[in-house]
This record gives sequence, C-alpha cells and structure tokens, in this order.
Amino acid sequence: MQSIILLIDTVLSLYTYVIIAMIIMSWLLTFGIVNINNQFVRQVQQVIFRLTEPVLGPIRRALPDLGGIDLSPIVVLLGIFFVRNLLVEYGPRLAG
Repeated sequence: MQSIILLIDTVLSLYTYVIIAMIIMSWLLTFGIVNINNQFVRQVQQVIFRLTEPVLGPIRRALPDLGGIDLSPIVVLLGIFFVRNLLVEYGPRLAG
C-alpha cells in the first residue's frame, strides 16, 4: 500500500510541474517571447495542452468569467496540494 501512495504522490508532483510549465508557456506566448510558428515551441505547447486540458477545461467552465484572468491552474494546484497533504497525513494509516 505504501508503494501505491508513493506512486500517487509522485504523479501529483509531476503534474504540478506540468501545470507550472503550462503557466510559463502561456506567459511566454502572450508576451511574444517565444514564437508559436517555431515547430519545437508548437509541439511543446500541444503536449502541455493535451496533458492539462482534460483537468483545466471543466474547471474553466465552472469558474465565473473574470476577463483575461484564468484561475483554473490555481484551483488545480490547490487541489493537488490538498490531496498530497491528505496522503502525508492519512497515508501511513492506510498502509499500516
């Protein structure tokens, strides 16, 4: 059981990095620092989009429209931190 809890924690940790990469990529594209016409940039953006959109899409639809501000990554990160804290607190009880 402990190995499953560790695997879940690792996957959540990696997904946190993917969300942060999505945020940084969107800023770089918005401010014109990287060009979406570059094939490598486009491929990285598509991979990040495909990894994050299944989670962020429903949250975006549920949140109210705040203009150009997207709060869905913050909601997902808070959820990930909450689940990871639950794993730390209750994981040893489940495993043992």
